[in-house]
Amino acid sequence: MDKYYYFVAQLPLLFFDKEPLLKIEYFLEEGEKWLSRRDLAILTKVDINDTTICKDDPIVLKDYKRSEKLLRIDLMEWRKAKKINQEYKTISFPVSTIKDGNPLQVEKNLMLLRWNFIEEKESDHHFDLDYIILYYLKLQLLRRIKSFDKEKGLEKFKQFTEIGI
Repeated sequence: MDKYYYFVAQLPLLFFDKEPLLKIEYFLEEGEKWLSRRDLAILTKVDINDTTICKDDPIVLKDYKRSEKLLRIDLMEWRKAKKINQEYKTISFPVSTIKDGNPLQVEKNLMLLRWNFIEEKESDHHFDLDYIILYYLKLQLLRRIKSFDKEKGLEKFKQFTEIGI
């Protein structure tokens, strides 16, 4: 596997819920300069919302997708059980993650779970494509957090909860 010392060395540290010092577009532009065509093709297909495992996915990406799918299934089963007043013990996260706080805080809690999973995987990778993929997943999480707008959210909430429009 190729090593990408120069590319990784120029990437700033990322912190959860803090605006990154670089934009995704710049990250991908730099990736074009440093990555092989094959690795760049793999990287550009990485999406935090994609849970479909492809045979060509690197192992670290397969692990992320499995984790994401398990999280989503767990959430679905918990919500289903809650709807019919049944107990459900989550497998992939503590229930307090989704019970405590407003919807925005719950979403951030779930994103922090994803972030922590990615950071665990990062500790095994340095200067390789797997590290770059994990970094890109974190950039996507940060972009999603930044997209939350309290005023727009309140507007949407009112729009969907008003009766007789």
